[in-house]
Amino acid sequence: MAALRGMLQALRGCSVPVAWLCKGFEAAPENDPGAHGLLAHEVQALVAPELMAAAFSGPSFAQEVALGQPTALVAASPHSRVREALVRSFHSPSLRVYANEDIVGVEVGGAVKNVLAIATGLCDGLALGLNARAALITRGLAEMTRLGLALGARPETFMGLSGLGDLVLTATGALSRNRRVGMRLAQGKSLAQALESLGHVAEGVYSARTVAQRAHRLRVDMPITRAVVDLLDGRLGPADAVALLMGRSPASEPG
Repeated sequence: MAALRGMLQALRGCSVPVAWLCKGFEAAPENDPGAHGLLAHEVQALVAPELMAAAFSGPSFAQEVALGQPTALVAASPHSRVREALVRSFHSPSLRVYANEDIVGVEVGGAVKNVLAIATGLCDGLALGLNARAALITRGLAEMTRLGLALGARPETFMGLSGLGDLVLTATGALSRNRRVGMRLAQGKSLAQALESLGHVAEGVYSARTVAQRAHRLRVDMPITRAVVDLLDGRLGPADAVALLMGRSPASEPG
């Protein structure tokens, strides 16, 4: 996400469809207290609005895609021409591509699931059990949906590949970088140590604060996301973060 703005600027005037695979929010400028982080399509609307663009997302570890293992993705764009071009170009016996008009919902799912995977990695690293993991994934999906609806997404998008599908993969898969960050934090490592041992970008670390900031501006309640931010910033320890979430007042479901 950090490189998207510059890439889109370089692609201004491009006459063929453009798609991005990055998932997250662009961080807000630190010198502008009134600014907030942007999703990829919002960045594109500002710097290259003439592009016919799409988000290519869904539950997909790159290693498995490269090996030709079965994968399903979503091509999300308001432009039918772009959706059709992506399906036509990438649909294959091992890669199934679904078209979706709801680029907002697809991008919210792709961004927020990384943050929630840190929480589930924390849960697994503390050996809290499968019940706790299932609870975090389910309540995390509710958080993701609330933010998406506030941004104009469609609710059904979050029950699809780019919502529930990507969340389950990233929250439970051994190849998930964000989950591994949570597990390392649970083992007592600092954030710097966790990222150094990972050796790759974990987008949830960079997106968590921006997701929480955007939710706050929209008055959307995202307690798991807030706990992850406090954990990453050192305001909460691993056990304290879990205790905070489990100690919340009773509530009704759905909600």
